[in-house]
Amino acid sequence: MSSIKPFATAANTLRSRLRPSLRTRGGDGPSRWTTPGHQDSPKGFAFSRTPPPAGESRKWEDWELPCYLTSFLTIVILGVGLTAKPDLTIETWAHQKALERLELEAAQAAESD
Repeated sequence: MSSIKPFATAANTLRSRLRPSLRTRGGDGPSRWTTPGHQDSPKGFAFSRTPPPAGESRKWEDWELPCYLTSFLTIVILGVGLTAKPDLTIETWAHQKALERLELEAAQAAESD
């Protein structure tokens, strides 16, 4: 039991030193994770955004068009690139070599007859 006391007192000392800099959930004062104007609970809409009025479309944000274009082009480039890459697997190489040997054996058998 005596070996536990130094650790407990060290932990209490550390906790008392750090307490002013630590913010606990539900504590007093503003949280560092929220800013004024944010709600504590969601409204039930996606991303807590209210839908636009009837007949109006949602305005795109500045980042959306470049992000969507880049994503689309990435998918197209990867799709074309991965389907056009050469087949360099060992199985394909071995299959080609086996076919060459079979053709060679068939040609030798035809010459000997």
